[in-house]
Amino acid sequence: MNAKFNRIVLIVLDSVGIGAMPDAESWGDAGADTLGNLLKTRKVNLPNLQAMGLGNIRELNELPAAANPTGNFGKCTLKSNGKDTTTGHWEMAGIVLEKAFPTFPDGFPEKIISEFVSAAKVPGVLANTVASGTEVIKEFGEEHIKTGKPIVYTSADSVFQIAAHEGVIPIERQYEICEIARKILHGEMEVGRVIARPFTGTTTENFTRTGNRHDYAVPPPENLLPLLKNENLAVVCVGKVASVYDSVGVTEDLTAKNNEQSIDQTINALNKNSRGLIFSNLVDFDMLFGHRRDAEGYAKALEYFDERLPEIFAALKEDDLLIITADHGNDPTFRGSDHTREFTPLLVFGKNAKRGVNLGTRGSLADIGQTIAENFGVKLKDGESFLEQVG
Repeated sequence: MNAKFNRIVLIVLDSVGIGAMPDAESWGDAGADTLGNLLKTRKVNLPNLQAMGLGNIRELNELPAAANPTGNFGKCTLKSNGKDTTTGHWEMAGIVLEKAFPTFPDGFPEKIISEFVSAAKVPGVLANTVASGTEVIKEFGEEHIKTGKPIVYTSADSVFQIAAHEGVIPIERQYEICEIARKILHGEMEVGRVIARPFTGTTTENFTRTGNRHDYAVPPPENLLPLLKNENLAVVCVGKVASVYDSVGVTEDLTAKNNEQSIDQTINALNKNSRGLIFSNLVDFDMLFGHRRDAEGYAKALEYFDERLPEIFAALKEDDLLIITADHGNDPTFRGSDHTREFTPLLVFGKNAKRGVNLGTRGSLADIGQTIAENFGVKLKDGESFLEQVG
């Protein structure tokens, strides 16, 4: 196996979309444009991303194209039926979903709730509605403390979320009841993720979600990660990535609960001698700022990532390749609080890679996975590699 690159580092800027896809209107997302609309709110200083070619992908407000980009640039289509974390990440690994995971705009059916209450041995549930995570604990947190009933809620995504106070339901018990919910939610009711959403505090005024979130995903079909692992290659996952793939094919799971920790852990992984894939997710864009429609927070988070990029560049070895993309959009200036159906940016950099190549509009996020697969001598069912264009 004569790989062009010894390691490939894939960093997902969670929800940093770059404009509505042609079918966005059918998702209620016409006009959504995470990066484009954000950059209209104020001058966002992104000199390192700009140098890589971010402004070369398309016209962006006060972010002109680089005359001589240090990286290669393009954008990816989300080909799958969906616009959530699981859908986007799975597609990157070569899984294109024709059927979307089910969503529950009216809450979960009574049959599911009853089965969960019985199997988990809880005194009932609160909420069972579509809600913002921060708002639902404000509304139901005090009642939860009094009754011991976990708060169950969902969103526009395919998720069964369980919020509980760590002093009322200990964290290990929270994980246990999430595992029970995961076993119940199968077949037509197979949600993409069950998520533990622990919180602390004493009253509505000071309830705060903790960093002990844990995701329980549907086990994925055949994909890039186990193919690499089977070739005795490293598959190092940072942040929530391992949980999105139910840890299938993961050789090392590095804990990171926010963008800062994810960047630190990515650099830690780069500083080790390994061969294979380092796969990182920066969750704050989506979790803290997109869903909460906090454009200023989103802008600052982008600037922070840009400030840290030189450290990532410095940690790259001569035969490493860095790929930066996103899994979907979540326009902080858009109505509502849900993900948005958007293209994702594609930036590719290596110290010995080609530079300034326009990779165009890719047909699928699976092109990223196929590129990584080709580099390491394996092949995915979906996606077209751009390895020769950048290598």
